[in-house]
Amino acid sequence: MGTTLEAMGTRHDRHSDKDADFSAYMAARQAALYRTAYLLAGDHAGAEDLLQNAFAKLYLSWDKVRDREALDGYVRRIMVNENSSLWRRAWKRREHSADTLPDTGVVDAYDDGMGGVLWSFVQTLPPRQRSVVVLRYYEQLSEAEIADVLGISVGTVKSQASRALAGLRARAPQSLHPHQPGDDVR
Repeated sequence: MGTTLEAMGTRHDRHSDKDADFSAYMAARQAALYRTAYLLAGDHAGAEDLLQNAFAKLYLSWDKVRDREALDGYVRRIMVNENSSLWRRAWKRREHSADTLPDTGVVDAYDDGMGGVLWSFVQTLPPRQRSVVVLRYYEQLSEAEIADVLGISVGTVKSQASRALAGLRARAPQSLHPHQPGDDVR
């Protein structure tokens, strides 16, 4: 009987250590990972759901993660996959009518003025292209890091980024285009 109690105590200690380690990681990285979730989801409610689901999946796999230095990449991959899954679900594509129009003058903590205008065009990109743009230009990851997070080749990262930028250039108004060398800027 003493052996059984000792085994239960050891199991309880490991569980407590896991919870403490996970809680410390989550507290330290939540704000930065929330930013990525927001950029992927496009709104605060979606970002909160995305990050919560990612943390839940990470917690379930916590004991299996060998490289603690790669946790952010693992969580980003979960969020990208979850976000892509949401886009595939049929219920997500349905339109819902409303009696009133939503407010369009919402001030966003991540909006710096012109970025909000550009962001509205980024949100129109297909999920994979949007993921590449978010990870490259908002999260400042290298092409190799993006390839690792998304589970694709570096060449695919480059082609998706190229297609995304071409699509953004085609849809964005001239006022958002950067001036070319030699342009007369007044």
